[in-house]
Amino acid sequence: MSASEVEKLEKLEAYLRRTANALVETEKELTAERASRTEPIAIVSMACRLPGGIDTPEAFWELLASGGDAVGGLPSRWDGLGVYDPDPEAVGKSYAREGGFIDDVAGFDASFFGISPREALSMDPQQRLVLEASWEALERAGIRPDSVGGSRTGVYLGTMSSDYGNQQGHDLDALDGYVSTGNASSVVSGRVSYSLGLQGPAVTVDTACSSSLVSVHLAVQALRQGECELALAGG
Repeated sequence: MSASEVEKLEKLEAYLRRTANALVETEKELTAERASRTEPIAIVSMACRLPGGIDTPEAFWELLASGGDAVGGLPSRWDGLGVYDPDPEAVGKSYAREGGFIDDVAGFDASFFGISPREALSMDPQQRLVLEASWEALERAGIRPDSVGGSRTGVYLGTMSSDYGNQQGHDLDALDGYVSTGNASSVVSGRVSYSLGLQGPAVTVDTACSSSLVSVHLAVQALRQGECELALAGG
């Protein structure tokens, strides 16, 4: 056998080895993908801000287990605003004197999240609360929030539009960029991703009352399909 024939055989052998290795690796990847589609999704942490002063999952569970009621009177922060009026036809008033209200909704630590006071004032409270809850959920999972920056962590949040922006008046001087981003429900998931430096999908969902459920469903699908390795989901 000539030297050229030996060289051809060696090249053929190298090619076949590369092809075989590629096929093995592909089969491993497909097997892992098939396994991921059936592997149970683990919920490793929760955080919440709910009416009745409930700000931990434990307190929420106690409320459910006891058959409690989180409905209460109008918050003290509304004192002096003349919100209540027994006439149901009164414009801009409420004839109900009870509801589900979150305590200390104005106690947001803007500087902690690198947000200026002016921007914080323009932000729908939903955005403030979800930043707090997302940070807390990571901490409760034993994950340092400042360690997930650059990771393939997704954010799937259900939200609904509110009239918070309308309560800030119509002064043209107040209509800056903060007002538009602070009151756009589409920004909610991106706000969390940007604050934590996440590089997974950021999806805001509005399907009315089912928004939170749909968000969790989408997060589970994304985890199974390998679109992200960790997900923050809720509403």
